[in-house]
Amino acid sequence: MKLLVDMNLSPDWVPLLVARGWEVQHWSQIGRGNAPDVELISWALEHGHVVLTQDLDFSQILYATRDNGPSVVLLRMDNEFDLAAREHVCAAIAHAEPALTAGALLTITGSRARLRRLPVVPEK
Repeated sequence: MKLLVDMNLSPDWVPLLVARGWEVQHWSQIGRGNAPDVELISWALEHGHVVLTQDLDFSQILYATRDNGPSVVLLRMDNEFDLAAREHVCAAIAHAEPALTAGALLTITGSRARLRRLPVVPEK
């Protein structure tokens, strides 16, 4: 699986995720730091990457467009540098990898992970 780390996350995520066997790039290696979210989404979709971000806009864009991709991993954590939190993120991504490959939104908090298949549709 290929991951694209958003600008709002440290490039320190790259070696951690690569060590888990994923192909990983940080947006700073690819595009402008001030690029709009839709540019990053378009690039990720075109190149088959799952977006790793803390930006709520990505889930809102998927919800509004009802698109089937790209998959997004949304981190909702207090401290992205906490080692235990990073291990939790890696474990959640590994567990959700088949769904992320097919198209999903994975939201990870400090204590849990929630997976929704794409397209995201309103719950009744």
